[in-house]
Amino acid sequence: MGLSQLSLVSPVDFPSEEANRLAAGAQDILQSATVVEHLESLVQDSRLVVACTARPRGFDLPELTPDKAAEVVLHHARSGPVAVLYGPERFGLSNEHLRLARYRVTIPTSPDYPSLNLAAAVQLMSYEIYKAAAGGCSGVEGHERSLPSTRDMELFYEHLHGVLKESGFINQKHPGKIMEKLRRLFARAEPDDTELNILRG
Repeated sequence: MGLSQLSLVSPVDFPSEEANRLAAGAQDILQSATVVEHLESLVQDSRLVVACTARPRGFDLPELTPDKAAEVVLHHARSGPVAVLYGPERFGLSNEHLRLARYRVTIPTSPDYPSLNLAAAVQLMSYEIYKAAAGGCSGVEGHERSLPSTRDMELFYEHLHGVLKESGFINQKHPGKIMEKLRRLFARAEPDDTELNILRG
């Protein structure tokens, strides 16, 4: 499908003979795959992170359909690295993983069988990206701005958390879910580089 960069987070079995057998001519992608221990280090330079998940899991994000997500991914890929996240076959992405994403991508399915297996989800999303690229997709209305990297957003959240603690807005003994709600708020607002600098002063 034209994608060549694969990254694996703490894989159980890699290199894998079974994966090589199933790669169907794409062994070069497996051989050049990046392996990391933690997702945070993998996406810290990404300008955009989208998470493929069948359900919100308690940490809701702005939702995109696969075809719309493909257009957004291609647009931001012009200004820096982008990442499409998939969770493990059995458990999917955790809330900790979702907190690093700007969008949630859900593939429409029957309510009786809401989850696709991992291979099917990757293939479908890869096809949508390929289709958008082959169709000459070059821009998405409302997504013309340069977004900060994941690292810059995480530094902002650390800064914000520290200020809210120091001011007494967050009670250290009973913090509640203030930061989680603020993360959702800023995910919806999608500040660009300039706006993030203004917020940080």
